[in-house]
This record gives sequence, C-alpha cells and structure tokens, in this order.
Amino acid sequence: MTRKQKRLTLIGLAGLVLAAAVGLVLVALGDKITYFTSPTDLAEHRVSVGTRLRLGGLVEAGSIVRDGATVRFRVSDGVNAVPVTYTGILPDLFREGQGTVAEGKVGTDGVFAADSVLAKHDEKYMPKEVADALKQSGHWQEESGKAQPKSK
Repeated sequence: MTRKQKRLTLIGLAGLVLAAAVGLVLVALGDKITYFTSPTDLAEHRVSVGTRLRLGGLVEAGSIVRDGATVRFRVSDGVNAVPVTYTGILPDLFREGQGTVAEGKVGTDGVFAADSVLAKHDEKYMPKEVADALKQSGHWQEESGKAQPKSK
C-alpha cells in the first residue's frame, strides 16, 4: 500500500466514524424534539396519541376552571380551540385572553395534558410561532407600529 492509499483509507475511515456518530446523535435526539402547533394545526392534522407537542394560542375567555391543583382551560387561535388540563402552579401572568404556550401530550380523549404552561411576560412579547398562527387566522392587528392580538 502506498502512502497516498494509506492516507485515503484513514480519511475514509474517519469520515465513516463521523457519519456514524452524527447518526447516533440524531437518533438519540429524535425522541427529545418538541414541535410547536396551533389549535388549527392540531385539528387539521391528526396527531398520534402521546406525541409531545407545544400548543400555543390565546387562553379562551370564560374557559378557566380550577379544581384544586388541576386547571382546565381552552387554548384558541381564533379558529379552533383545544381543551387543556394542567396540574400545578400557573404563571402569575396566566389569564383569559393572554398568549400562552403549553407543553405536553394529546390524550386519547382529545384533551391536551400539559406538564408545563408558559405565559407571555408583557404586552409586547409573544412567541413567534403563536404570533404567526394568529396572523394566519386573521386574529392579529397592527396598532401604532406594534403587533397585538385583536380584541373581541
């Protein structure tokens, strides 16, 4: 074997090892990825039960029901709404009409079981995915140069 052939063989083996390592990392992270979805996306695309998702939208007015540590509410994007249950302490800024992102899984009954709930931290901030979903559904208005959800 010449010196050039040895070098090419070594480079080829290093490339193979690198490709295998990248493949293993992608397989390992595949279960940890959480996709964002809006209530309309959830209604239009059947999601398999137990799939981990982030559900974003506005907390529907009059939908918050507290039962001890468990809270039931509906997240809406103006077109569709998804029932959500959450057990735990909600953020201080969580209330009706505010933007929220809930992370959890869809149950067999169609109820989204959240294990974490986030609320927007001030009137100017909303996650990009939630704002995009509200814009697509037509529930977004530009007001004095600042984008805000349309009031009902």
